[in-house]
Amino acid sequence: MSAADVVTINPVNPAEPFLRTDRMPHIWCPGCGIGTTVNSFARALLDSQLPLDRVAVVSGIGCSGRVAGYLRLDSFHTTHGRAIPFATGLKLANPSLNVVVYSGDGDLSAIGGNHLIHAARRNMDIKVICVNNFIYAMTGGQSGPTTPLTATTSTSPYGAFEPSFNLPQLVDAAGAVYVARWTTFHVRQVARSMTEIMRKKGFCFIEILSPCPTLYERRNKLGEGLDTMKHYKEKSKIKNGAPTSEVGLSMRDEIVVGKFVDRERPDYMELLRKQMVAKLGDRYVEAEPMECACD
Repeated sequence: MSAADVVTINPVNPAEPFLRTDRMPHIWCPGCGIGTTVNSFARALLDSQLPLDRVAVVSGIGCSGRVAGYLRLDSFHTTHGRAIPFATGLKLANPSLNVVVYSGDGDLSAIGGNHLIHAARRNMDIKVICVNNFIYAMTGGQSGPTTPLTATTSTSPYGAFEPSFNLPQLVDAAGAVYVARWTTFHVRQVARSMTEIMRKKGFCFIEILSPCPTLYERRNKLGEGLDTMKHYKEKSKIKNGAPTSEVGLSMRDEIVVGKFVDRERPDYMELLRKQMVAKLGDRYVEAEPMECACD
């Protein structure tokens, strides 16, 4: 074999430059899907070609909330349920930023549920990635707003009986301009959707179904993380444009995935500017974006 025939292999994972490798190993359990979503996010950053100093990631509390601490980006790990209002303040202070909220179903739709609804209603220009494992995983596996009926959790040992949220329908009804759902099996579709929301103005929401083998799968006798991935492969049906009212989830039935909503409407800053100009005319002056002076 000549020197010209030798292929040089670069051992660096494409996601590695976006990670704080000094904080590894991470805390996520074997079979957890959160790391898979992070890989898709890194690929979306590559594909979108956004300047990384213009991207900020905000998260709340929970397993998915730890994502912000592992990304080599400006990131903020906020208090429980307050990721969206923090991200809103960040966007208002510096509209040139691409602000991503990355957190779990409990953090975003339970204690943070009111913020989720109103950010969608206002059409704040933030991107929300919701990793949904159907429970509060970090705190012991309690029931949450997305726990399917009859599922066993630490607080529903005889089966959950409260109706669960259909998150795509919730944010669609509130006014989100982009709504999608995928699973951690759909890595390419997840990366594609993440790339699309980076380029879209307005409130965007992606729900990603993810295994929690340690608590949810174990308590419900659903096997390991690989078994859940096989379930996602077998049960998922891609129905782009499906009415969000028809994509609710259950324990083991069909999982409807796809891009459900992609529309245009004025975002919060555009509406604010229009109203202020209408009332104040030439007296209205926009403030300069705030920049951090810290090294």
